[in-house]
Amino acid sequence: MAAQIPVLEAADKTAAPKAKSRGKLFLVVVISTAVVLLGAGVGAAWWLSAGKHPAAPAAAPRAELPAGPPLFLGLDPPFVVNFDSEQAVRFLQIAVQLETRDSSTVELLRTNDPVVRNDLLLLFGNQKYARLSTREGKEALRNEALEDLRKVLAAAGGHPERLEAVYFTSFVMQ
Repeated sequence: MAAQIPVLEAADKTAAPKAKSRGKLFLVVVISTAVVLLGAGVGAAWWLSAGKHPAAPAAAPRAELPAGPPLFLGLDPPFVVNFDSEQAVRFLQIAVQLETRDSSTVELLRTNDPVVRNDLLLLFGNQKYARLSTREGKEALRNEALEDLRKVLAAAGGHPERLEAVYFTSFVMQ
């Protein structure tokens, strides 16, 4: 009996390392397979999407913006319009400043002051009280005013992109 015990112990010692090495080998094979499949998936996705996106069109040349300090043009007197609210007629008073860095744009805006004021009066008078009660509504109105004034500049032969911003320096609703 004593002779059989050492034989069994020797067999157990050799079996344990084989099981550990098989576990490590299995883990290496699984990780390697996952890396290869992931790489193949990324490569296939790139290859399939490469032909689907047309080349970006060449950017149109932009007009060079003048450098220098900003120039502000105040549109005086402030705009006063009435607009409908759900309960009553309301009044809106807005003081407007325009920003550009181009003195010829300032002069063109001054020359076309009647058109500028007309377009802004129509825009301001077509608003809803609920919209103008929010910051988002006021910001949207500023952007619409900027776009309208850029259209006036374009129609007058100016450079619309040189009008950089419209600011409301006073905004009163009653």
